[in-house]
Amino acid sequence: MTKFDEAHLDWLADLLASAATQEIMPRFRHLKRGDVRRKSSAADLVTEADLAAERLIARRLKERYPGALVAGEEACSADPGLLGGLVGAELAFVVDPLDGTYNFASGVPLFGVMLAVVVSGETVAGLVHDPVGGDWLIGVRGGGAFLRSPDRTLVPLRVADPVNVSAMIGSVAWQFMPPPDRALLARNQSKCLSHVGYRCAAHEYRLLASGHAHFAVYNRLMPWDHLAGTLIHGEAGGFAARFDGSRYTPAHIDGGLIAAPDRESWRQLREELWAD
Repeated sequence: MTKFDEAHLDWLADLLASAATQEIMPRFRHLKRGDVRRKSSAADLVTEADLAAERLIARRLKERYPGALVAGEEACSADPGLLGGLVGAELAFVVDPLDGTYNFASGVPLFGVMLAVVVSGETVAGLVHDPVGGDWLIGVRGGGAFLRSPDRTLVPLRVADPVNVSAMIGSVAWQFMPPPDRALLARNQSKCLSHVGYRCAAHEYRLLASGHAHFAVYNRLMPWDHLAGTLIHGEAGGFAARFDGSRYTPAHIDGGLIAAPDRESWRQLREELWAD
């Protein structure tokens, strides 16, 4: 099996951009009747762009890394058993070919392409490509996090400085919470300075890693939504953990997640957002 090396990051970044250029952007605001379908609800959609981009990315990954597991969102939707092999795989790539599909299908330019590299059950690299802006977030375990511009210039990323909860800006995905947490978090987010709701983890993690927002709270933990983002956020100096305080890993698909500037900010958010 071909081993993953940090030197491959440029190739992976270009792969995500190729999928965006060839399969995503030509369809943006040009979707035809029948190009958009529901999955679990009217807010959970898949488009021809999702499917075509994932096919392109998966094919090229399998050509370059024979024997590696490629776990794409749409492939896992069709075959949930694929996720079962993620933790035990020697090398795996977790792909969200079009994060923010609802925005994309609505003509809103907030969507991204996400890829995480998992080696023996641990996330070692993450990439998030913005097809509209044409740049990337890239993080490597132990190597930092960077904004990569189209000319390949790298600018280090750093999370926001810690502040009191009352001065925090962040995102709370309370709509995916079960009761009574749903009503509790919807109410308690008003304790914060401002709320961000992009319906797109790719751009929410961008805000976090670049210091433009302080926190995000998620209930749904599908790996294609969070592995790349939490790796980048952590390498930018942030702290993330599940609701019970345990470390988030590729093995987890539940338990919730809070991402914050540091451990103490995480503790304060956990206390204040769940306060009766």
